[in-house]
Amino acid sequence: MTSAVNVPLRYTDPDHQDAHQFLVEEAATLDRQDFAGWLRLLTEDIRYVMPVRVTTARGAGFDSLADMGHFDEDMYSLRKRVERFGTQYAWTEDPPSRTRRLVTNVRTFRTAPGELRVESYLLLFRSRGDTREHDLLSAGRADTLRPAPGGHRLARREITVDESVLRTQNLALFL
Repeated sequence: MTSAVNVPLRYTDPDHQDAHQFLVEEAATLDRQDFAGWLRLLTEDIRYVMPVRVTTARGAGFDSLADMGHFDEDMYSLRKRVERFGTQYAWTEDPPSRTRRLVTNVRTFRTAPGELRVESYLLLFRSRGDTREHDLLSAGRADTLRPAPGGHRLARREITVDESVLRTQNLALFL
């Protein structure tokens, strides 16, 4: 028997529509480089993680390293990263990246009272400077959204990249 928590909401459900709009607006906020605005979309107890993917044999039972991540952050570290962008020490983003985030395949599930689990796919296009090759980064995301005054807030994001070896020069971006 399938539990209600594993059944995605219909696309016409207002909670799904709210979650989808949240993700689209979040992507637009990040593409505008409004990082302070992005922080306001997060809960104070945010957990933002991106485990390291590994290539394993079929049946190994894992495809990421449980004790290693590209990101494992909380609100304190995310705020520090945003603050650093405003300093002369943010050389990984000088010149700033030009980005376009495409968010697709959004599926929404009801979990704890009022909370939503939202699965989505992300394709990030990134260009820096005039001579470097552009980056494409493909990933799946599993988010927890909590209700808050004026809408939802992101309480947890787990990012699962589709590559074991990332080809981008740095990961100074938020996914």
